[in-house]
Amino acid sequence: MEVKETKSEGLSRAFEVTIPASELSEKLDAKIEEIRPQMKLKGFRPGKVPAAHVKRMYGKSIMGDIIQEVVTSTSQEALDERELRPAQQPSIEPVSDIEKVAAGEEDLTYTMSVEIMPEFETSDVSALELERPVAEVSDEQVDDALGRLAENNNKYEPRRKGSKAKDGDAVVMDFVGKIDDEAFEGGSAENQTIVLGQGRFIPGFEEQLVGVKAEEETELNVTFPEDYPSADLAGKEAVFEVKVHEVREPKTPEIDDEFAQNFGLEDLEALKKVIREQIEAEHASMSRGKVKRALLDKLDEEYSFELPEGMVEAEFNQIWSQFEREKEAGNLDDEDKDKSEDELKVDYKKIAERRVRLGLVLAEIGRKAELVVSEEEVARALNQEASRYPGQEAQIIEFYRKTPGALAQIRAPIYEEKVVDHILEQATVTDTTVSREELEKEDDI
Repeated sequence: MEVKETKSEGLSRAFEVTIPASELSEKLDAKIEEIRPQMKLKGFRPGKVPAAHVKRMYGKSIMGDIIQEVVTSTSQEALDERELRPAQQPSIEPVSDIEKVAAGEEDLTYTMSVEIMPEFETSDVSALELERPVAEVSDEQVDDALGRLAENNNKYEPRRKGSKAKDGDAVVMDFVGKIDDEAFEGGSAENQTIVLGQGRFIPGFEEQLVGVKAEEETELNVTFPEDYPSADLAGKEAVFEVKVHEVREPKTPEIDDEFAQNFGLEDLEALKKVIREQIEAEHASMSRGKVKRALLDKLDEEYSFELPEGMVEAEFNQIWSQFEREKEAGNLDDEDKDKSEDELKVDYKKIAERRVRLGLVLAEIGRKAELVVSEEEVARALNQEASRYPGQEAQIIEFYRKTPGALAQIRAPIYEEKVVDHILEQATVTDTTVSREELEKEDDI
């Protein structure tokens, strides 16, 4: 193998690699000898097919596989010999006529272009000083959470006869929806319970039920939204013929031992303990998020080095794709709405550069600390991801295991959190008590 370096500019490298035809021929002969004993061809005894016949019949096909294997192995060997760590998959282009190479008439020559990882020294993370905001859980917070839990578990009891339905009441009814006096599919129900004010039906439906009474019949005139999922109904005016069976008012349950027992707990104190632990877990998660952000900000300020442009471009494209999806859905931040596309691209390019820089720094710190992600951790995270798609868990797991690079998306965040944990264990971290409101406040990006 002959390797010529044709470019060395910044992090960009380019090479021309040549493998002699004689070397490929030797590999072809060796491969034929390896498979010949297992071959069964008509006219020959098993394992007795002549090598020349195998080469004549299958040599070109076998050589195609050999060329692929050789390109993969020699390109990696060229990088290893020079102790170069590629930032992304190298780009390889053939120079030779592959048909002639396969026929043994020409040496195999290809070019390899690659961006390499930047070299930089990481500082001693034990010298870092960080503040971690923490918030105590108050009795008032526990009581508020208990109150919300009780409200979310309201029981509905019939109002006295003749009472009008109010916002928040549950109305039990039959209804038939019609467009141009014709009932439409999916527009009818019997003994349907609707809680007024929850906004679960099309606009105007629940609002017109305020004031109805049990045993009353009425008509509701509504217009389906233009963006309604069913194209047959979108934008159409409809009339719903309604017969009210019952009007029920919400009754918030008493917060006592019996209430706690509905959740499988022994008494109210046990329920309060569970709620306190849940809030503590929320606070711990928010505290970690804050101290992690402070850590990343410090690392971003500390390190400055050339970045692989391909990595930055890939990260920017991912961010921009997300931006365009948010824009299409009408979910842009007010700040972004006032900026031109060129201004936004500059901003997002800086975010992409920050993410790549921090990713490289964390990776290097993790490499020096010999941190690894176990297969068990990956499997656990993969199962957790699959659980988000009930009924499709097996297909999701199969997708990740068979799709190149997909498992890396599972592994990467686990590794990042391990590195962050490692740094926080080494650094000086001082806890500062703050309010829940301060802990919840979002940091500016």
